[in-house]
Amino acid sequence: MPGSSGVSVEGSCKALCRTLVSQKGLQRETADISQSVLYTSLMGLLLVTDNEKDPLALGSGRVGLRNIGNTCFLNAVVQCLSHTRALRNYSLLKSYKHEKFSKEDAKLMEAFSQVLSGLWDVNDGDTVVNPRKFYSIFKDAVPYFSGYSQQDAQEFLRFLLDKLHTEINRRPNVRKTGKEPEQKYARFRIAEEAAAMWKKHLERDDSIIVELFSGQLRSSLHCSVCSHYSNTFDVFCDLSLPIPKRSSGREVTLWECLDLFSQEEKLDKENSPMCERCNRHTECTKRLSIQRFPQVLVIHLNRFTTSRWSISKSTMLVSFPITHLDLGPYGPADCGPVLYDLYAICNHAGTVNMGHYTACCLDENGWCFYNDSSVTALSENQLQTNQAYVLFYQRSSSTSATRK
Repeated sequence: MPGSSGVSVEGSCKALCRTLVSQKGLQRETADISQSVLYTSLMGLLLVTDNEKDPLALGSGRVGLRNIGNTCFLNAVVQCLSHTRALRNYSLLKSYKHEKFSKEDAKLMEAFSQVLSGLWDVNDGDTVVNPRKFYSIFKDAVPYFSGYSQQDAQEFLRFLLDKLHTEINRRPNVRKTGKEPEQKYARFRIAEEAAAMWKKHLERDDSIIVELFSGQLRSSLHCSVCSHYSNTFDVFCDLSLPIPKRSSGREVTLWECLDLFSQEEKLDKENSPMCERCNRHTECTKRLSIQRFPQVLVIHLNRFTTSRWSISKSTMLVSFPITHLDLGPYGPADCGPVLYDLYAICNHAGTVNMGHYTACCLDENGWCFYNDSSVTALSENQLQTNQAYVLFYQRSSSTSATRK
């Protein structure tokens, strides 16, 4: 861990940030990024430079988590987040202490960081880390997860990221004022409109969680009566993909799930929003696409289906690429290849009522299988199973794309 050098890095960053903001090229009123985002970016760059001299000391990371009573869902998700490098380093360096956040103590973030410190202890002193304190603080924040009943890992992930963000939000005092009035018939280019909506989002929500996990979805509506097109933009932290049904039982691909997610959907009058031009509910078509791509892409394979009387689970094998997942075809028309590499998987084995969560995570020495307190090496050809539930991808700097 950096010692006194951390203070000098922070001071250098603040000084450089003030200098840049004062320059004519980056006016406070017209800057497209917040000063806090600029500060964090500069802090990261300086930390990288500083860490080349005094690197962050890390253990192997191949340490298990104790199951403290039906907490396999927590253990699997925490292992996946622990292998999200930018979040791990941010937590271990306790960078959140140098940033502005809400007046409330960052109790959950501190407990989360303590768990990660145990998992990445340079001495590898503990073969198993006990997450009891972390889970206790989380349950106080989200009582829904109290008790010892079986919980859903994807729900836990969403709640956890939301609570961590709330504690370390750099914009905690900016309140949402309800639904803002829409500009009728505004002739903005789609990219400009999306950028404006994203900027408004960052004015209220700005944290390492947003920087890593948040993306932007575009919902496009086409009225069948007047042919008017309208767009809405929503922030997402994961993509929940439907799994196509197969009567033959053969495997499906992640591409087919993405195609089903983004395919055009017909809406009747009863289920459609009001057309801006017709000023009434009309039949229309709806299509989803990705407008802004996150640094960390979380894909939820929606294996659980709720009917009126029961919940069922799909055990369909969904094959997915390990490297070079290209989401470019699901983004703006001119975006080109947008590539991602897999680094973690949260698995669910068993049935709806009797299930168990595990994780597969990639480190510098290869893949490992995390089953609560047990950690074993894993080969890449063992990753593709019908238990894959949540996939974690890191955006790649490569530009060459091949569908695999």
